[in-house]
Amino acid sequence: MNTVSNRLSGRVALITGAGAGIGAATAQNFIQEGAAVMLVDANGPALEATVFSLRKAFPQAQLAGFIADVSNAGAAQEAAQMTVKEFGGLDILVNNAAMRNYTAAATVTPAEWQAMVNVNLVGMSNYCQAALPHLRASGHGSVVNVSSCYAVTGRKGMALYDATKAAQLSYTRTLAFEEASHRVRVNAVCPGSTLTDFHVGRAQQAGKSIEQLQTERKDTSLLGRWASPDEIAKPILWLASHEASFITGTTLMVDGGLHIM
Repeated sequence: MNTVSNRLSGRVALITGAGAGIGAATAQNFIQEGAAVMLVDANGPALEATVFSLRKAFPQAQLAGFIADVSNAGAAQEAAQMTVKEFGGLDILVNNAAMRNYTAAATVTPAEWQAMVNVNLVGMSNYCQAALPHLRASGHGSVVNVSSCYAVTGRKGMALYDATKAAQLSYTRTLAFEEASHRVRVNAVCPGSTLTDFHVGRAQQAGKSIEQLQTERKDTSLLGRWASPDEIAKPILWLASHEASFITGTTLMVDGGLHIM
């Protein structure tokens, strides 16, 4: 049975990249804690399926979906305005949308760099700019940017993704400075290996079973396993809530200890 608590009662949240994985798990956790939620994703069918599933599980929930690519600044403004119109305000922004690229640093093209920056950095900025007037007006605004454990440690083959994720941490600190006087807190979460639909889909395309996939990340955390999306969503929920009211400009590692390995 799905129950609703009250840690986010009366709060309104906008979550990007909410069609699946960490974003969808975050939306569910927020709803369970009493928030009204606007889910944003570029993948229309995935977003619609998640909204349908959440409405079925939580019939009394206040939620809506908005299909948009986060790199579209106009759509970001529209999403924020729609959230305020639908739910009466905006208190929490979770920037979770991201794209990946597996090109080696030596062969990457300028177009590949631009595409990555447009989503992972400009996209995040678009939604912060669109949301900030409303977050300031709320009096207790909170931004949580979903970065990556690889923003602070190295690996091969993901130069573009990891560089933009590191830049997100710098942006988080700067925005925390700039928005403190407006009572808007800004923090980042750095997930480790998380078993999302994205990874399952890639594995299936490569002919791997989920059982095989689960054995592949035993050496990428001290805990020797993947995280579930819910295990990342819970810290996001905490940072967004009043329980973290004296925390801003912080990077929270949620990676099973990978950053110290």
